[in-house]
Amino acid sequence: MFIQPECQWKQEKGSAMHQWIKQKENPHPNDVDIIIYGALLSYASDPSKKAQYPTAFRKVWPSFQSYNLDEQVDLRSLAVVDVGDVAIQPTDRMLSESAIEAAAENLSTAYPKSFTCLLGGDHTVTGCSLRGIKNAFPQERIGIIQIDTHLDARNQEEIGLAMDSPIQKLIAAGTVEGRHIYNVGLHGFFNSPEMIQYAKEQGIHMITLKQMRRDGIQLTIREMLRQLMYQVDRIYVSVDLDALDITFAPDVPAATPGGLTAYELFDILKLIGENEGVRHIDFVYADPKEGDLRPETVKMGVTAFLQWLTGIKLDHRNRLTTKTKALIR
Repeated sequence: MFIQPECQWKQEKGSAMHQWIKQKENPHPNDVDIIIYGALLSYASDPSKKAQYPTAFRKVWPSFQSYNLDEQVDLRSLAVVDVGDVAIQPTDRMLSESAIEAAAENLSTAYPKSFTCLLGGDHTVTGCSLRGIKNAFPQERIGIIQIDTHLDARNQEEIGLAMDSPIQKLIAAGTVEGRHIYNVGLHGFFNSPEMIQYAKEQGIHMITLKQMRRDGIQLTIREMLRQLMYQVDRIYVSVDLDALDITFAPDVPAATPGGLTAYELFDILKLIGENEGVRHIDFVYADPKEGDLRPETVKMGVTAFLQWLTGIKLDHRNRLTTKTKALIR
């Protein structure tokens, strides 16, 4: 189901990412807080080519340390395991998507207490992953936080299969309900009137970047999480890197002017990490149509990932502090 990633590291003690993140094929459930896995599926370029981001993501690990100076936390106490990449066949779309779905289901079933992090590819992998998670927990309601410039809800009946319509497909299949989807980061001239109308009809919550900045990003994200926690059993976050302003993500094909700053995205992901209801996350669309990914784009995504881990660590620390105070009383 999984193949070893292209980047292999000698497992040794140290604080750099490649030293404290373990690479194991079948870790014991009690030894895993966060599972990383990749999906090399890409429709942005030649179908025979694999997505670059999962491999590029791992290659820059030696550049990053475990210690977050801003928050004064060391991430090494989190057990993070990289299980490799889903074994796909880039020239067989249906087979590849089924493989990603099966992998997500397998990980969710085998590691029900762990957080999962999927590295894409394009946004197609989000739909595959969510279907797998729904297969693992058929009775649970799943909420989606989509950090994105676009709604990704094109009508398949009108345009046929599209890589950028995972939300529409998930709603049509009954995997999620529109009212349990929150799209944050929308702005500008990048969503058609028809797509916006569809989102309104389905009850999708559209939170524009202008609205978020006006009301305050922290307040907006906390309120969104509060609402979702009452509505669903688990939350899935999809981070489409085209939500960033094009100056911060120059290799992302659909990046636009006027998007999130790096600092805003980092704050959002830290807040999301602090909420235990968020069990799954993906990072997608660092997938250039031509050429290689530049280091600045890759490092932006890695920092975003580490900010999410920082939130998880802060949540663990706060829970421990609260429990200790309760015992003292």
